[in-house]
Amino acid sequence: MAKYLIGLYEDEEKLLVGVEALQREKVPIHEVCTPFPVHGLDSALHLRKSRLPDAAFVYGAMGTLTALSMQTYMYNIDWRVNIGGKSFLPFPSFIPVTFELTVLFAGVLMFFSYLFVNRLYPGRKAKVYDVRQTDDAMVVAIAEESAWDRAQEVFRKTGATDIKIIEI
Repeated sequence: MAKYLIGLYEDEEKLLVGVEALQREKVPIHEVCTPFPVHGLDSALHLRKSRLPDAAFVYGAMGTLTALSMQTYMYNIDWRVNIGGKSFLPFPSFIPVTFELTVLFAGVLMFFSYLFVNRLYPGRKAKVYDVRQTDDAMVVAIAEESAWDRAQEVFRKTGATDIKIIEI
């Protein structure tokens, strides 16, 4: 069981002001939970850019290479048949299969990468700091007990509607 000091905000503008004030006071923020996306929260938390688009490109390239190498092998080594003088490397006829495997690899592997990166595996119990975090309130959780006094002061100054200590 871990203890957290949480501050609840009902307005996203106050949340952003509170997060920026906590950052200025050097209070380590454990988690921020919102029921909807808050524009500017990722930059206020100084989060780095996601590498998932780079992974999508790599997965798509893997699909393209798989499709081209599979078709080249089939046409030239596995079942070499000369049909009406057709070339043994008819790349224009490879385009549909190559496109489909590129999209398939990128889509399926991105799905699993997203689940892995966000630790959304089956059986995982979600951390619910407050029941209102999925409805109408935004939660800022502070785990480090030595910073709780400074955090409470910032929560009060920035308009948090509720401040409490919870144990999960």
